[in-house]
Amino acid sequence: MYVYLYDNFLNHRKYTATIKTIENRLTDYGIAGKILHLNNYIDVKPIIEDEIRRGAKTVVIVGNDLTFGHVLSRGSTCDAVFGFLPIGPNNTVAEVLGIPVGVGSSDILARRRKEKLDVGWFNNRYFVSQLHVPPAKVRVVYDERFQVTTPYKMEVVVCNFQPFFWKKDKKDLEDRVVHPQDGKLEAFLRPYVKKGWWGRESEDPSVFPFEEMEIIGSGPFVVEADGKKTKEVKVKIRLARNKIDMIVGKERRF
Repeated sequence: MYVYLYDNFLNHRKYTATIKTIENRLTDYGIAGKILHLNNYIDVKPIIEDEIRRGAKTVVIVGNDLTFGHVLSRGSTCDAVFGFLPIGPNNTVAEVLGIPVGVGSSDILARRRKEKLDVGWFNNRYFVSQLHVPPAKVRVVYDERFQVTTPYKMEVVVCNFQPFFWKKDKKDLEDRVVHPQDGKLEAFLRPYVKKGWWGRESEDPSVFPFEEMEIIGSGPFVVEADGKKTKEVKVKIRLARNKIDMIVGKERRF
């Protein structure tokens, strides 16, 4: 049995035609199922667990990057196969998974090509897309063997599914992108060095694959993981032991 978790932004009428076409195609494939509507304040884990007890085998996330992160950061330990129907803007994860945005995603879902995908862990929480520390005074310790420090602020991004987009400076017209790789976590560190009396300029990010990493601040700093922001003074990050069974496309990037 299939269960479809719809993000609440899909209630906007501009998505009505796309959703109707997708639902018709899912019916044609014989994989239509129960539809549940979510909001950002719902803890999806008990919802998914309840549907699994009722017989659900496949849980399908319908929405964008934020929907994907919101559902899987809580539901990644649930015993189900997950699918993804990306709709609308802000869908960078879909490209990594090889899933087209819009109606074509239903074809990928119907083919049921599955892969086991990594889950990130930090401070007793899970993340699946990306963990981001905006520029802050922090030091980074890798695998308890060496550390990276700077007298200025440093930005840290840890990618799992979601690519890291960045610009060299404010005048840079080109979006630069680094795609995550399967089987490990990668951290992108970008120091902000002093330039002149008033300004700060970011350096090109350095890439560090790791098994375990600690981010330690001189004071509280912001951590954003899968769209949820918290303040921390120390963060320990590693791969989780469990993996996600995910339906992916042939053109996936791993």
